[in-house]
Amino acid sequence: MVVCVCNAIKEKDLRAAVRSGSDKPSAVYAKLGRKPKCGQCLSYARGIIESEVASA
Repeated sequence: MVVCVCNAIKEKDLRAAVRSGSDKPSAVYAKLGRKPKCGQCLSYARGIIESEVASA
């Protein structure tokens, strides 16, 4: 599933970035070499990040 249309970030890539130590949207985007653009994905990304951190 695509999390961020502007940056073409897929959920699996976001989860992999969290597993490698990124725990905030800004850190995840930086890890993936991107920056949030419109910002509509941030709340969804935060939810995925929190879910991944909780299951670690």
